[in-house]
Amino acid sequence: MDATFFLLLAIAIIGVLIFIGITVASHKNYSFNVEEYQTRWLKIENSLERDDTRSYQMTVMEADKLLDHALREMNLPGNTMGERMKKVDDKFTNANHVWWAHKLRNQLAHEQDFNIDYNEASRALNAFRQALKDLGAI
Repeated sequence: MDATFFLLLAIAIIGVLIFIGITVASHKNYSFNVEEYQTRWLKIENSLERDDTRSYQMTVMEADKLLDHALREMNLPGNTMGERMKKVDDKFTNANHVWWAHKLRNQLAHEQDFNIDYNEASRALNAFRQALKDLGAI
């Protein structure tokens, strides 16, 4: 075997190691300002009032916005929150629950006559809370 073969082999091995390093580094745990996220979360959670139907929509919208803020802070690629969520689906305890809550938010934002009740709002908040916990934001 000649020197060219060993040089190409060394370059290939170095390339694989660099690829592995980049992949691992891009999926490392992100460090959030947990205190800030907890404060923002408690404000959202405390805004949900059983006797105030306006609070149902507002809390779901704000919780969705906070999760998207966390995803953006992680520098996840994507033009939409949905695209960013796909990048961390495997981190969510119950990805289907998070997706349901996000789709609920989209219906609230885009369908004029769409309304939810207290239980749906509460369930969505639970999904967003768990997602934020799963990411390490709260």
